Amino acid sequence: MNQFFILNYIKKLTKNDIVNFVSKQNISLRDDEIDVIYSYIKTRYSDFFAGREKELLLEIKEQVSSSTYLKILEYYQLYLEKVKNKKL
Repeated sequence: MNQFFILNYIKKLTKNDIVNFVSKQNISLRDDEIDVIYSYIKTRYSDFFAGREKELLLEIKEQVSSSTYLKILEYYQLYLEKVKNKKL
């Protein structure tokens, strides 16, 4: 069930949504990092659901700064726990 809601959210997601989210969290990202994050969310989400998240996170790590990568990991873990505990 969670996957259904996540997929619907992903379909509607825009780059501006990412910009707004990071702004509210006081996170600074370069435009190219926003592009990377957006692209992976929109085109590679099925790989995350299929259990290939480690591979994808390593790919992302090569394309963003260290601080951005650490934030991605932090939020990935946070929301992964929420999905597992059905708190979304």
